[in-house]
Amino acid sequence: MRHRVLTNGAETLADYEVLEMLLYYSIPRRDTKPLAKALLHRFGSLASVFDAPGEDLRATGLSEQAVLLLKFPPVVSGRLALAEERLRPKLGSWDQLCAYLSRSMVSAVPEQFRLLYLDNRNRLLADEPVDDFASTAPIFRRGLALQAVALIGIQKTLASFHATTSPLKFFAQRLSEEAGALSMIVHDVVVVSDRRPPLSLRQKGLF
Repeated sequence: MRHRVLTNGAETLADYEVLEMLLYYSIPRRDTKPLAKALLHRFGSLASVFDAPGEDLRATGLSEQAVLLLKFPPVVSGRLALAEERLRPKLGSWDQLCAYLSRSMVSAVPEQFRLLYLDNRNRLLADEPVDDFASTAPIFRRGLALQAVALIGIQKTLASFHATTSPLKFFAQRLSEEAGALSMIVHDVVVVSDRRPPLSLRQKGLF
């Protein structure tokens, strides 16, 4: 089984085999397959085994060492989820986007346009600068390479911003129109300033 994990990955294991491997290291010199299957039968699923109270696990005959070992996967899973959230935050709502911008735009280059590429769950794939508005081709090539399905444009400005006459408005319109042909969507284009809350061109109805 260990060879299978190294060769094909742990995702090829059945739930009872995952438990069997974990129990093997806490109950040496014993066939742990029957115990693994019994735990799944009693608690109903692998997740329920990991979430079961310690006293319920001990009632099945597990040692303290085995119970302790079964408490680690949820901890590891939670830590990995937090790390994933830091690396690939979800930007599916205005509040989530504003929270991300408050962190990421502090050191942003003024007047530089940036593009956020998102996956089908609105998680951030990349946050990258766009050199100019002359061509959208590099933007869409990058989006296809990342397998992005949605885009959000960001620009930090120090000067007064006139949304209705800004070149950014017309670029947002163009970007949105062309994205549709590639089955992408432009969620928003947002102007950020130290002097006022983020301004959404989408909410203003400008594209």
